[in-house]
Amino acid sequence: MSDEQVSPPKWFIDALAAPVDTGSVEVDGVGVHFRAWGESGRPGLVLIHGGAAHSRWWDHIGPQLAGDRRVVALDLSGHGDSDTREYYSLDQWAHEVVSVAEVSGIAGAPVLVGHSMGGIVAYVAAHLYGDRLAGVQIIDSPIRQRTPEEEAARRKAAFGPKKLYTDREEALARFRFVPQQNAAVPCVREHVAETSLVDVEGGWSWKFDPAVFTRSGGDILVEASPRCRLAYFRAENGIVSPELMTHMRARFGPSALIAEIPAAGHHTMIDQPLALVTGIRTVLAAWEAA
Repeated sequence: MSDEQVSPPKWFIDALAAPVDTGSVEVDGVGVHFRAWGESGRPGLVLIHGGAAHSRWWDHIGPQLAGDRRVVALDLSGHGDSDTREYYSLDQWAHEVVSVAEVSGIAGAPVLVGHSMGGIVAYVAAHLYGDRLAGVQIIDSPIRQRTPEEEAARRKAAFGPKKLYTDREEALARFRFVPQQNAAVPCVREHVAETSLVDVEGGWSWKFDPAVFTRSGGDILVEASPRCRLAYFRAENGIVSPELMTHMRARFGPSALIAEIPAAGHHTMIDQPLALVTGIRTVLAAWEAA
């Protein structure tokens, strides 16, 4: 294999080289960290990661959406560089999302873009704060009581007690996506794995609190319905069955935009990042035209 074949593509190099702002805001006594691209004071997006993930899953996506927008990616409490809580809930995370949107340089009502658990958080935010949002875009999220990550943790298939690795390379070799997914753009997978580790006393560990998988407050999904525009991206090879998709269509309402991303796994920003960027941009353009 030639060097040209293994080198990261130019779009990835350019995205990671883009200027990025960092900041944090205290939400109900806990510091919530965020990263932002694009000029402050413009309309914008908030990118919401999935369970056990973090804001840097969006490093190669955010800059491609910035352009004339302010794009913000946050670490939900218990994830990434944000602080931990004693208890976690969907409505608490939704509150963190709108709180970050207010202080991170976005002008006007933001659009929320959420993946997996983050899409469920965006859906709850559309129910609780829909009048303060310009819309939500959801990526392969099963809108149900338990997230895929929580179900894996309950089956003890993943996310047991937090592990400590004395060797960084050993830790990187153990990195896995949950739900399991082998398809990935190699440079994206490597970047996500490397930014998921934190240097702690005695070695290296992952940047999430295992307690996030025992969250409370799941009943809010029973009554939740979106009070703003909604778009949904189903991954062709993702985790949302046709039956669940039919059920969710009824909940979303007739005005929801729904599309499938071909050849995409559940972690769509990992294996089909450019198709995902195109989809998000297309929905934004359609909403602006309307």
